[in-house]
Amino acid sequence: VQLVQSGGGLVQPGGSLRLSCVVSGFTTENYAIGWFRQAPGKEREGVSCISNNDGKTLYTDSAKGRFTISRDNAKSTVYLQMNSLKAEDTAVYYCAAKRGILLRFWLPEYEYWGQGTQVNVSS
Repeated sequence: VQLVQSGGGLVQPGGSLRLSCVVSGFTTENYAIGWFRQAPGKEREGVSCISNNDGKTLYTDSAKGRFTISRDNAKSTVYLQMNSLKAEDTAVYYCAAKRGILLRFWLPEYEYWGQGTQVNVSS
């Protein structure tokens, strides 16, 4: 299984970015993709996740109302649209994959990880 990320960069507060994660190698539809982030000096934390087979989603409180996770199965890609970005959203963002469709952010369940992409929110 491989996850390849793109997107990220520098944006001003209040701006938007979209992250992409291309997923390959799964032989089952029963998996979920999560987005996590890690700021300097902080633990990695969940942001949002989506079930591949039925599209159900889960968001942490910090992401609700500002971030939207979606998938395009034809392109094997999961997106994280981030709007109204704040300085505290600055972090390295990772997509990750877990087997099964139970949506949660328990890190040990996520076996496969993307390479990470830096998001900087600054004026």
